[in-house]
Amino acid sequence: MIIDTFRNVFKIHDLRKKILFTIMILGIERIGTHVVTPGIDTAVLTEGFRNLQNTLFGLYDLFAGGAFQKAAIFGLGIMPYISASIIIQLMGAVFPHFQKLQKEGDEGRKKIMQYTRYGTLAISAAQAAGVAIFLQSIQISDGRLAVPDPGLGFILLTVLSMTSGTMLIMWLGEQIDEHGIGNGISLIIFIGIISRLPQAISQEFIQFSSGERTLLAEVLLLALAFGIIYVVVLLTQGTRKIPVQYAKRVVGRRVYGGVNTHFPMKVNTAGVMPIIFAQALMFVPQTLLTFAPDNDFFIMLQGWFSYDSWAYWIIYGLMIVFFTYFYTAIALNPVDVADNLKKQGGFIPGVRPGKKTAEYLDNILTRITLPASIFLAIIAIIPAMLAKWAGIPFSLASFFGGTGLLIIVGVALDFLQQIESQLFERHYDGFMKSGAIKGRKS
Repeated sequence: MIIDTFRNVFKIHDLRKKILFTIMILGIERIGTHVVTPGIDTAVLTEGFRNLQNTLFGLYDLFAGGAFQKAAIFGLGIMPYISASIIIQLMGAVFPHFQKLQKEGDEGRKKIMQYTRYGTLAISAAQAAGVAIFLQSIQISDGRLAVPDPGLGFILLTVLSMTSGTMLIMWLGEQIDEHGIGNGISLIIFIGIISRLPQAISQEFIQFSSGERTLLAEVLLLALAFGIIYVVVLLTQGTRKIPVQYAKRVVGRRVYGGVNTHFPMKVNTAGVMPIIFAQALMFVPQTLLTFAPDNDFFIMLQGWFSYDSWAYWIIYGLMIVFFTYFYTAIALNPVDVADNLKKQGGFIPGVRPGKKTAEYLDNILTRITLPASIFLAIIAIIPAMLAKWAGIPFSLASFFGGTGLLIIVGVALDFLQQIESQLFERHYDGFMKSGAIKGRKS
């Protein structure tokens, strides 16, 4: 039973210590999301943010766990770190210096991590300055400003506060990696998204209790939610197993190789990144149009880039398909895989090593990426469809698909995988009696 498994988790002293430490760190992070940057009128800020939920600022607030719209010291969230990591990863595909570091093992990873930290600091400072200028521009209908005393002093204080907050979040994530369990950065994003769920559920309960939603509609929505989650789990865990054989080698008196195994190629190699890239780009025109003058042309453009527009859904979906292929090409290089197999004496049955193997892997990767990209596009558009056709508040509809759901499922599966591995090492049953969760071990 699952209850027995949870009991076993807390029976193991080392595992219990790691879980409690992780919970403590996440609690500290959530406290920081409520500490407001000095010099801000929170009442005016809340009123000003009501019209910005469907813009780039609304997306940023999702990853900041609600801290951005509060202008908290953790208002930038962990996004500057993610941006720096993506930039360093992209540079690794272009510049030989970073390619060399990626192949140097632990020393190379330490150097890359150092560059990532410097990049995080620079990006945080630049974004914090932009946020400070943006906060100074917020004014509501009665003339009150979100920043009563704007100026250079407020900008410098905001830069110092938010940059320090982001660096602290990064450090907290590293502490989870070192002393806790799970991926620290991913868990911080996960807990920020989950923190919105109680409010979303309470809004839905108010609609149901007031008679706006029938019991049958609620049951159908619940069934739809489980169905979407099931599909997302399949997409996240799905792999194409490519058979690999290793030739026998005799070194001294020992025989190496001669085994049959497989190379697991994930169906969704790109993960959630295509949706993040596409959503960020789609929010740019939305954000700019909020500051555009009120005339027929700009009103028409606003309609095209609104959530309930077919034009928005089509463009958004096509961008997700494109970025899925783009990020997959960066994350998995068939030429490198083929070279590594050749160096280790491995080969795919019926395929010549080297160039032919790379072409074979590239063809398979291209074919399995197409359905993955289409599924990602559908999952990303589902929240907007539900908000338009089912009348579900977008705060709740976002849990039926999109970036938030993919992150929740991916992080939860990774967290369970790490707990299971700890249990199996100590000869305890995992969360499934038959062994590891499907797709966890190969």
